[in-house]
Amino acid sequence: MKKILSINTILLLLASSCAIQHAETDWPEITKESKPWTRWWWMGSDVDSLNLTYNLEMFANAGIGGVEITPIYGVKGREEHYIPYLSPEWMTMLAYTQKEAARLNMGVDMNLGTGWPFGGPEITMKDAATKAIFLKYELKGGEQLKEPIVVNDSRQTDIAYLSKLMAYPLHGKAIDITDKLTADGILNWTAPQENDYLLVALFIGKTLQQVKRAAPGGVGYVLDHFSKEAVMRYFEKYDQAFATSKTSFPNNFFNDSYEVYGADWTPDFLTEFEQRRGYLLQDYFHELLANGTTDVSKRVVSDYRETIGNILKDNFTVPWTNWAHSHGVKTKNQAHGSPANLLDLYAAVDIPEGEIFGNSDFNIPFLRTDTFRKKNDGDPTVLKYASSAANITGKKYISCETFTWLTEHFRTSLSQCKPEIDQMFISGINHVYFHGSTYSPKEAAWPGWKFYASIDMTATNPFWKDATAFFDYITRTQSFLQSGKPDNDFLLYFPMYDIWNDRRGNHYLPFAIHGMRDRLPEFVAAVENIMACGYDVDYISDFYIQSTTMEKGLLKTMGGTKYKALILPATHLIPVETMQQIIKLAVQGACIIFVDHYPADVPGLSQLKERRNQFKALSQMLPAVNSFDKTTEHRFGKGKIITGNGTNYAELLEKSGAKKEVFSSELGGQMLRRSHKLGYTYFFTMLTNRPIDQWVPISINAKSALFFDPMTGKSGQASLRQNNGKTEVYMQLKPGQSIILKTFTHKTIRTKSWDYYQATHRQTILSEGWQLSFPESEPAISETFALKTLSSWTDLNHKDLKRNMGTGRYTIQFDFQKEVGKEYRLDLGDVRESARVKLNGKNVGILYAVPFETLIGSFLKNGENTLEIEVTNLPANRIADYDRQGIEWRIFHEINFVNIAYQTTKFDTWNLVPSGLLGPVTIQELNPLQP
Repeated sequence: MKKILSINTILLLLASSCAIQHAETDWPEITKESKPWTRWWWMGSDVDSLNLTYNLEMFANAGIGGVEITPIYGVKGREEHYIPYLSPEWMTMLAYTQKEAARLNMGVDMNLGTGWPFGGPEITMKDAATKAIFLKYELKGGEQLKEPIVVNDSRQTDIAYLSKLMAYPLHGKAIDITDKLTADGILNWTAPQENDYLLVALFIGKTLQQVKRAAPGGVGYVLDHFSKEAVMRYFEKYDQAFATSKTSFPNNFFNDSYEVYGADWTPDFLTEFEQRRGYLLQDYFHELLANGTTDVSKRVVSDYRETIGNILKDNFTVPWTNWAHSHGVKTKNQAHGSPANLLDLYAAVDIPEGEIFGNSDFNIPFLRTDTFRKKNDGDPTVLKYASSAANITGKKYISCETFTWLTEHFRTSLSQCKPEIDQMFISGINHVYFHGSTYSPKEAAWPGWKFYASIDMTATNPFWKDATAFFDYITRTQSFLQSGKPDNDFLLYFPMYDIWNDRRGNHYLPFAIHGMRDRLPEFVAAVENIMACGYDVDYISDFYIQSTTMEKGLLKTMGGTKYKALILPATHLIPVETMQQIIKLAVQGACIIFVDHYPADVPGLSQLKERRNQFKALSQMLPAVNSFDKTTEHRFGKGKIITGNGTNYAELLEKSGAKKEVFSSELGGQMLRRSHKLGYTYFFTMLTNRPIDQWVPISINAKSALFFDPMTGKSGQASLRQNNGKTEVYMQLKPGQSIILKTFTHKTIRTKSWDYYQATHRQTILSEGWQLSFPESEPAISETFALKTLSSWTDLNHKDLKRNMGTGRYTIQFDFQKEVGKEYRLDLGDVRESARVKLNGKNVGILYAVPFETLIGSFLKNGENTLEIEVTNLPANRIADYDRQGIEWRIFHEINFVNIAYQTTKFDTWNLVPSGLLGPVTIQELNPLQP
């Protein structure tokens, strides 16, 4: 007997089906995490409840999802208002901030310190950052040393103490003569006659580094990050402050880039070294200090570097994260700057955070470049350390300190920010933190309270009125990039041991963001070659290769992310354990790609002969290769090994079976691909002058797809076709633009079609009849100007227009006749710096990035039209005039307010910065296009 469904059941099923369809075709849910966040400096912790609310509402109304509090030095003349860090009053202000943020649906993060790095007044000399002081002496056989063995640095006289004194003969074993040295530095030891000796004394001293940019209550020594006991003692003040005040803990604790200068030791280092490396480092001090001039020296230096990195992870990063978890808090860490394998440090926290520092070169027409600039250190090859660590370990969020020193102060436009953000997105970043915003009371005179390295994401910046559109763009994009899973093609082995072994100079080797490309040129070249071939990679370390498994012919990392192959880029040194695991994976079905040559040796010094024999046995299991000049595929167990030359990555990678993305390999674009349950998500951006208007092959199969425009919020069904067994999507993308594509592998989605257009020969240029007035300006400008041509308003004959900041309203009336079935696009040309467009009294939109264009067909009417464009300029001319007038606005303690070169200087010599609508302004007629 057939079961008959009730009307209510049928309606419920239909409603459920519609809800699923909407979920598939709508934008992802917006959360506070999908919005941009900002680092929020509290100057002197000189905050009050009224202005905390003012600042937080300013952020929330603009579309910012959360703040990250970092207290720093204060404003001059307001010392009596400073609130000491972690004092009861400070905790009260924190609790009030959290309450207000919750009301506004915002989150609150907190730097676990003031300024940076971790440290403060409770750090005793015992727990302070530590350094090794090595002293060398030469001594002939049969003689005694005549000079005392003492540290002559007056700053270390009462601090440094002797750890070891070793004697190294020209031939023979080292001799420990530590007990032969008296308290006043006299050596009671005669060198044996048969040898000359090198004496090396190790004194343990202190760096004496103070916390940088510390706030009241936070001044003091920097912590010894290598001492677990010191680290755990550092957390005690936070346990006490939160427990006593009953204040809730923040969302995340943050640790800034590792800038612990000169700290290369810890008191227990020799013991740690022996336990981890299996031999006494003191027997090889002379090799450690030989700067890698011999093979033994290289191996000892490499072992030191591996050990100091291990200690940083095990004694600081992991205990910090465990301690935070005990309070229900996650950790967010910038590993760069550390003397360690950055991948392992990033992977040890909850939210790895990268950084961009400076600006990038983009070949985008009308993109403004500035005369004052610093080249961006945080390019995709650098940002991928953070995103790779998150991807291989299955972490959802990858954050980034965003726009640090993007330009000189007061010269940053939203149009410069947008391509930098896009470059971050294609690098895997999905949780933007602006750098940043300074708490400034509402009553503070312009330009308000300022932190010297900030882009100034606050209402004191004129672009704030238009920044909401930019924040919406970030939010829409991140809503996609925070959903689904990463889908990069390959794992790229990070040859850490080659780096540790080959880099000469000081044995202490930090990996700061600055100069990373120069420090690792071979690895950077490999990454860029692979990406230029139309593929994407995540880096993987030896540690995480050990937990990688095989699943259905794909490599699967511990976070559940899957990859088509593992690439070893011209690797020379590799641990036996790593080689064993790679061979095991290949036998089980993995594709392994060896570039230029097989690994040739093992790193490190301990048990070298035994490990080399093990390595030789493993190497003999690999397929015999006569020459790596030819790309060759070898069957190996259930998998395959591919060998070949790094000058032909395209052929190497093609043999893996991975399909390249034509968009990035041939069309000049940049992209990121992620997977979702029913298909894939692409983020495409065009950061070069290569417009696209064509069918574009994509590497995956799709039955249907949707376009989502994060600039406008529009979406629609993309045109797909199958061509020679490949899925192709019709795409129109101009330089500076970006788009999101969501594909469905087996499902046909029906929704409104994406709008494609083709320009006709009809173009209207609006060149004459413009009127310019200033509804907002400082200083105020009451005149209205009839313009003969569009150009910078600083060119007009009015002294205040050469020094103002504000918004100029450009108005023009023009006759127009629309044609039925046509669309029309308004293009503003060159805009300095952002524009609000209104046509016939209706708001069209905010244009803040190249290309400055928008569709206006529904706003145009036949006959007379009135176009209003409100353009907001930079504050550069205004602040330069302040300096010419001698207005004192640099009112901050400590470093006060330096320029992009970290120099104390004024801006009174700046040339005028163009302002306003430069055009040309055109209206382009468009025909609907059916690809």
